[in-house]
Amino acid sequence: MTTRTAPSEISPSLRLERARGRAEVAFKTREGATVLDRLFQEGQAKIRLPKSHGRDPATAVLINTAGGIAGGDRLAYGARFGAGTRAVVTSQAAERVYRSSATDGSLAGEVTTWLAVEAGAFAEWLPQETILFDGAALDRRLEVEMAADARLLLCESVVLGRAAMGERVENCRLVDRFRIRRGGRLVFADTLRIEGAPGEILAGAATGRGATATATILWVAPEADAGLEALRALLDGLESEAGASAWDGMVCVRLVHGSARSLRDDLVRVLLHIRQADLPRVWSC
Repeated sequence: MTTRTAPSEISPSLRLERARGRAEVAFKTREGATVLDRLFQEGQAKIRLPKSHGRDPATAVLINTAGGIAGGDRLAYGARFGAGTRAVVTSQAAERVYRSSATDGSLAGEVTTWLAVEAGAFAEWLPQETILFDGAALDRRLEVEMAADARLLLCESVVLGRAAMGERVENCRLVDRFRIRRGGRLVFADTLRIEGAPGEILAGAATGRGATATATILWVAPEADAGLEALRALLDGLESEAGASAWDGMVCVRLVHGSARSLRDDLVRVLLHIRQADLPRVWSC
């Protein structure tokens, strides 16, 4: 006869298996073209390099083969854009963050990303959405070091539950940190923190107007300020609550919406406006 231990009988000292993964990619120029310089991957973090066609930039696609992030999992990503290169780093699909056994941060999933953008390079960090399930806990950090004349287009979006599946996030913990250094000087530092009931936290007019999906876009380039008015005109026609500000060669765009589908549609419109080119193919899969 086989007996099974009930969940309540599992010893608190039992160490559950956690996922670990690290993936890094580096690009360089060769005969005027951007090519792969270095690729490293281990654990559940993988990178695929689809063939670029025509004038499409070199592209690296991140894949989490674990199928999502649970409490205690650790992921680390890195990308180096060598001098004069142009490349895009994106993700195969939306990342999922599952329920943690402790939403106080003691057992959060962790994702750490570093980007190095060298002189004259144009780097794009365009992962698809991160979806938090009820009870999820995520601690995420993005660090960027870029040359003074480099360009960076960065996008991160977060969705609280899958409305199409009837899901509601009653409780979660999200700490999302951005740090960008340009020419050795810190030019952008931002932290989003949601702890507790997101429906209550994001209900106010100053905090989200009931949003369940949010996105941040950063466009850092010497010419970024010049496009602010045209960008604001575009935002005025979106369904999402949106705003943009510019300073010192940098534009920051924020979008919030109660529908993840609507926010994604608006996000695509803004990215297409800034890029003046189609998004990576995985975005349409």
